[in-house]
Amino acid sequence: MNRPIHDPAQMEGLLQTVSAKLGVPAAQLRDDLKAGRFDAAIARLRPDEAAKLRQAIRDPKTVEKLMSTPQAQALYQKLTGRR
Repeated sequence: MNRPIHDPAQMEGLLQTVSAKLGVPAAQLRDDLKAGRFDAAIARLRPDEAAKLRQAIRDPKTVEKLMSTPQAQALYQKLTGRR
């Protein structure tokens, strides 16, 4: 069974990857996410992607379930080059 990502090194790698994809400095993205400000990151997505993300992040159980799927874990590994 896959578990959500709790390893700080994995989270940092994911943060770096997402910040590069969004064109937002990692420190700014980290601060925004810690403060619960998702608007800056979401604003850079396509409208349909932004709507899906907004819907998903409203429910912590959905986020946990999504991040624990084999597909999410595989995507994380692909994006970060980690195993």
